[in-house]
Amino acid sequence: MKKIAFMFPGQGAQAVGMGLDLYNNSAKAKEIFETANQVLNKDIKKLCFEGPEEELKQTKNTQSCLLTVSIAAYSAFVEKTNGSILPDYTLGHSLGEYSAMYAAGVMDLSNVLRAIQKRSECMQNACAVSGTMAAILGADLNAVKTSLEEAQTKGLVSIANYNDPSQIVITGEVEAVNYACALIKEKGAKRVVPLAVSGGFHSKLMQSATDEFENFVKTLEIKNASIPVVTNVDAEFTTGSADFIKKMPEQISNSVYWVQSVQKLLDNGVDTFIEFGSGKVLSGLNRKICNDGVKTYNVSDTASLNATVEALELASV
Repeated sequence: MKKIAFMFPGQGAQAVGMGLDLYNNSAKAKEIFETANQVLNKDIKKLCFEGPEEELKQTKNTQSCLLTVSIAAYSAFVEKTNGSILPDYTLGHSLGEYSAMYAAGVMDLSNVLRAIQKRSECMQNACAVSGTMAAILGADLNAVKTSLEEAQTKGLVSIANYNDPSQIVITGEVEAVNYACALIKEKGAKRVVPLAVSGGFHSKLMQSATDEFENFVKTLEIKNASIPVVTNVDAEFTTGSADFIKKMPEQISNSVYWVQSVQKLLDNGVDTFIEFGSGKVLSGLNRKICNDGVKTYNVSDTASLNATVEALELASV
């Protein structure tokens, strides 16, 4: 028997026009968008389908829009397969973890929409403290860690994301991140790419967001997961509601252990991944993390939905 993981992308995967094809061709996807508009009292459909890009990429809009598109893609898949293809595990990259929790039954649609809207507002408020991020490609991990220790003399800087074996994202105060980038280049990194972000996400600069969100999470209805979710903060299987309540705020100001999360699933026999939502960011990371025997599919529109379902049906014959 194949073991399947459903995965959901995070910030950076957004694109104007995302979700429109699903909205037009899936009754369940359309229902998700309509509910999002109503619950959030915001025109999620217009932001996703028409933009403009400048508005879509604002954190307070990006997160709710990406969540809606991912859940719409997942719902269209459930509709298409009549719920016959179930995951053994779910996971999501940063905000994508909320779609993963939804798919695992931790929160219903209204609660997860409210959660991600509050999360994004807390994070945007925390951006008043100047911060930035940079992607490090093709660098030795020990060299990165040594550089970060040295750069601490300039301010706060740490690892935000372990994205794939050759890509790490660093985060923190502007001067410290810039200094760390220079040091990492000297130590032989192939590329150092400053990211166009509004803050030092997944760092202690987000502590105020963590604290504010921690209080809000207590107002949500959080259930035990029906299937394990691999959580970003520790790359561990999580099912208990109390654990989610603890980890959801922590995730904002801590590293995303993505490589470790995918490896956890590989170690537990997962050989099939399906990415739901805008783009193919996670599918691209999977190609660098997984061996050739592992299959990764994506569902972002009707064509990719049909292709994924057809491939899964052929694989099961």
